[in-house]
Amino acid sequence: MNLLIETRHPLWCDYLELTKPKVVALMLITSLIGMLLASHQALPWTLLLFGNLGIGLCAGGAAVVNHVVDRRIDALMSRTHKRPVAEGRISPPAALAFALLLAVSGQVLLLVFTNSLAAWLTLASLLGYAVIYTGFLKRATPQNIVIGGLAGAAPPLLGWVAVSGQVSAEPLLLVLIIFAWTPPHFWALAIHRKEEYAKAAIPMLPVTHGERYTKLHIVLYTGILLAASLMPFVIRMSGVLYLICATALGLRFLYWACVLYRGTRPHAAISTFKYSIYYLFLLFAALLADHYFSLMP
Repeated sequence: MNLLIETRHPLWCDYLELTKPKVVALMLITSLIGMLLASHQALPWTLLLFGNLGIGLCAGGAAVVNHVVDRRIDALMSRTHKRPVAEGRISPPAALAFALLLAVSGQVLLLVFTNSLAAWLTLASLLGYAVIYTGFLKRATPQNIVIGGLAGAAPPLLGWVAVSGQVSAEPLLLVLIIFAWTPPHFWALAIHRKEEYAKAAIPMLPVTHGERYTKLHIVLYTGILLAASLMPFVIRMSGVLYLICATALGLRFLYWACVLYRGTRPHAAISTFKYSIYYLFLLFAALLADHYFSLMP
């Protein structure tokens, strides 16, 4: 006799999923690099560990709020319908309590191990994503990801400020790079998931203006991104090593954007999306490598 065994996610896995760990991990890479770029001196391990942990906890708290606010939308989309809140494995009140715990813990760590400016900027970023983007912009305008992308672009600034205690041109330039990266990154995914966003009545650009219009804007924003990514060399924040890497990576991104626009390859949208993730990781890795092994005289 066959026995049917119901498999369930361990509860801790559901709570971990609420924090969007893969997204937070990419954010923490950029915040850590922001910290390391802010100084040529060795940094205390407590600052590196607990500063990034504080930023990560706050980012995770914002992600949990996103799960709660978007639970009805998530239930309609194949990519998200198995999320813990959407499936009812975790109740909205329990998820919000978890989000509050994460946010408060993160703020405490930032206040204790970094500085008040870093803590306040992190809180502003959290509210920008969880309240302004998730609660309002996402449903209000097809430019949602452009405007709301500023919150997601903050991690390198937060890391830099955690070390230096002040805002300067260099970390703002890093924010600009991620700000320009976000639209082509996310719109490529939105094209791939166009039908699901339409079903959920989310006004993503491919739904409201069509794929051709969106693909053109992906090319335009990728060109802006390429220009922005070269600015660290222009202001002598980085040297030749970074210039070579940024140029190569940016031209490759522009190539994928053009492939997507021409429509000459199947699955070009998801391929562009996947490359964009590698692009951001490698670009910031190049910044860090150049910081320690610069070829600039």
